[in-house]
Amino acid sequence: MLNLKIKQIGNSIGVIIPKEVAKGMNLKPETEVVIDIKKKGNVLKELFGALPNLKAVDLKKVRKELESKYWN
Repeated sequence: MLNLKIKQIGNSIGVIIPKEVAKGMNLKPETEVVIDIKKKGNVLKELFGALPNLKAVDLKKVRKELESKYWN
């Protein structure tokens, strides 16, 4: 998975594939690719309030849930 920023390219927007990645995957101009686009969220904002009662939280369970959600 790559984390890339969208760039303005003329009247359009796009992403730049790093040279190392393009070379490693043998990508050349005009090669068709499939891209799965997901907007990167603010992890801290999503986590705020995720732990409703810190005194009664099973930390191992919480860690497992957070890892499965954010570190696939």
